Amino acid sequence: MNQTDIWTVVTIVGLAVVTVITRSFFFISGRSWTLPNWAQRGMHYAPIAALSGVIVPEIVMTQGHLISTWQDARIFAALAGAAWFFWRKGVLGTIIAGMAVYLPLHVGLGW
Repeated sequence: MNQTDIWTVVTIVGLAVVTVITRSFFFISGRSWTLPNWAQRGMHYAPIAALSGVIVPEIVMTQGHLISTWQDARIFAALAGAAWFFWRKGVLGTIIAGMAVYLPLHVGLGW
């Protein structure tokens, strides 16, 4: 093995050790651990923030730029999925409704 391979292996092993140690603190501790009240309140918003940070850019951007046309299947699929969710409150139905709109527009019309 050459010098670069050794450093790559050392780096990977080091990162694995750090990851295992930092994630094990919750299990190693003998007493129960709770979040402060302000952190617990903030955790209520974490799923919404994560979804908006991932899904919204995927819907309104292409190749790092805002979409410039209304003929984009993602917009209509997102609207159909949102409408289904607010109407029926079901996640599976939301996915099916969104895909039922997305696939014909994307595959059929080439949007």
